[in-house]
Amino acid sequence: MTSNVEKPIANVDVLCVGHASYDLVFSVSHHPAEDEKIFADAFLACGGGPAANAAVTAARLGFTASFAGYLGHDLYGEKHYQELVGQGIDTHLVVRGLSPTPLSTILVKPGGKRALINYKGETQALPAEALDFSSIRPKAVLFDGHEPLLSVSLAQRTRREGIPSVLDAGSVHEGTLALMELVDYLVCSEKFACQLAGDEEKALIQLAKISPAVVLELEYLHEIGRLAVGGNAITQGLSAQLGLSVCDRPFAAVVEAALDQDWTRDPFDRLIVGQAALSGSTLLTKDQTIRSHYRNAAW
Repeated sequence: MTSNVEKPIANVDVLCVGHASYDLVFSVSHHPAEDEKIFADAFLACGGGPAANAAVTAARLGFTASFAGYLGHDLYGEKHYQELVGQGIDTHLVVRGLSPTPLSTILVKPGGKRALINYKGETQALPAEALDFSSIRPKAVLFDGHEPLLSVSLAQRTRREGIPSVLDAGSVHEGTLALMELVDYLVCSEKFACQLAGDEEKALIQLAKISPAVVLELEYLHEIGRLAVGGNAITQGLSAQLGLSVCDRPFAAVVEAALDQDWTRDPFDRLIVGQAALSGSTLLTKDQTIRSHYRNAAW
């Protein structure tokens, strides 16, 4: 017999998906040398992990938050789970298991620099089918990339449903690479930028793309006398000066995204916005009409 009882839906301000660990934090005067024994000035033991920390931060700011990730049925997992519950975090998407809870030992020095040792043992990323996200309706979603199998399909859902999404990218790895073009906002560390492209400036340039529709529109404006040079000349100049490149998304996919832009009959605007919407990218434009209809437009 099947039940017709509908599953309750959790409505939250933010859903945080990714890593939870238990942190042992030691405040030390200096980094220990080889074979040196030092004494800590202070000690703190608490739950950690980028996504778990984000959920707690949101809750402390007065928002409703849910955390989706893994905690083991061990001492540290139970301590962290109870901390999340105590902070008012919705935990119905926390997966518990026999693999160990990730554990971090962190040495914090007076200037704020730190050294970190993380232990995961045999704990692996959760499989894609481990969680059913139909039981939650978030207003925003934050990913940290540490649960890539869970996150990709959810990121695709957030785009379809117009739910703002953020990737907290601390370093370049499988998860952050898989998600960086699926989210609305990429918030990355200096380490991520340097791993991605060598330095922060090159990373910003690498992430910036020009829609082919922009090149065509520039060429059209040149042909009717409104621009002194054509589209290729302008984009080649931008490429030489700033390192910008033309986005190479499949044209059929761009057109599909452009079909949703029914607020305008301008084919160039529809293609340009569709191109940006396809990857959830920020669109730099002075056009007020576009800015009023595409939430990721900026000037």
